[in-house]
Amino acid sequence: MMKRALPALATAGAVALLLAGCSGSSAPASDGPAEITFWHGYTEADGKVLDQIVADFNASQQKYKITTETKTWAVIDDTLLPALSSKEGPQIVAMPAERMPVYADRGAFADLSDFYASSDSNTADLVPQAVDMVKVGGTPYGVPTGFVPLAMFYNKSLFSAAGITEAPTTWDAWVADAKKLTVDENGDGTPEQYGVAIPDHATVANGLWQSLLLSGGGQIVDGDKAVIDSPENAKTIQYWTDAITKDKISPTGLDGIAADQLFSSGKAAMHVGGPWMASIAKDNNIDYGIAAIPAGPAEQAASAIGVAMGVTESADDAQRAGAEAFFSYFFQKDVATKWSLASGWPPLRTDIPLSDVSSNPVVAALSEIAPTGRALLPGVVNSTDVISDIDELTQKAVAGGNVDELLSTAQTKIQQAIE
Repeated sequence: MMKRALPALATAGAVALLLAGCSGSSAPASDGPAEITFWHGYTEADGKVLDQIVADFNASQQKYKITTETKTWAVIDDTLLPALSSKEGPQIVAMPAERMPVYADRGAFADLSDFYASSDSNTADLVPQAVDMVKVGGTPYGVPTGFVPLAMFYNKSLFSAAGITEAPTTWDAWVADAKKLTVDENGDGTPEQYGVAIPDHATVANGLWQSLLLSGGGQIVDGDKAVIDSPENAKTIQYWTDAITKDKISPTGLDGIAADQLFSSGKAAMHVGGPWMASIAKDNNIDYGIAAIPAGPAEQAASAIGVAMGVTESADDAQRAGAEAFFSYFFQKDVATKWSLASGWPPLRTDIPLSDVSSNPVVAALSEIAPTGRALLPGVVNSTDVISDIDELTQKAVAGGNVDELLSTAQTKIQQAIE
């Protein structure tokens, strides 16, 4: 997931004025189907199945025709607002869910409250946490296309060699197993094999550390208040910095890419990541297992990542109706099941039984742990700034900084970011 700053023109007033001239209630220019452009960043097998779902929707009716344009998530982030301002933008766009509130706050997305209220929307059984990710002030500005908690991936061969028969389920067991799996053969203080790869910065929306903070009984924000500076968070950060620096279960200074590489090279026995880690492990001949992130003293929780799609304010009435018709189609039970199996994400509908996705082992495993998922900073407009502040906190803590002082600094910065 990318974390980029918004283009320079993305001020609230500027965007509202720009979009005011390109939104409206005009009818399509011809008697043919309403033409709708859909930008998305699904570039692998998930992109192919999404394009097929769009093609199936087009074939199912004659009122609307959706044309997909595949771009990288970074390109979407960089070019969406300029494209909308020049009246060349899409009517539907998908993006990482934590970015949607940023654009909604700037007037780029339409309010979908009426769509959700309709019995024809097929949204009644959606995962509530997934929907929370696309809301600002309680108002939904998009629909989810993916929602998955981070999970623990572990190397079965290394587990077997260490005499460990199952994945740990608690923090203490996690650290104990990691110590068994950390190997320093020459005794030089630098292990050749680590028990776990724990990145302290530039990782998946810093979701691992949010998972740890939640499991330890803490939070980052509560509504419009920063609550990072708490005794619970202090205990959590100290617990894990001690495990990393004193027990040496993980290298220090890891970013997300380096942590992925440590696991994929067989030099770390455990790693926390998303569905992509299954492909990485398979490509590197790692015999892997998937388990929930072990429970902390307060609960078992995992930060969840998501992708969502919304209707831009540039859409006219017919295009918006077509976009909403497509969303309803996407959430039909059979289509939602097809999407889950092919994309590798757990089902978005809570009424799709595990047996319906058991043919995909990765989806089945992630679906089993889906209840542990917690939305990352739902509704926080300046989520990028908050994540950057957490990054700074965790990186400095692992480097030996004073945890209480770092939490106090983070509290001030995060409060400023969300105001």
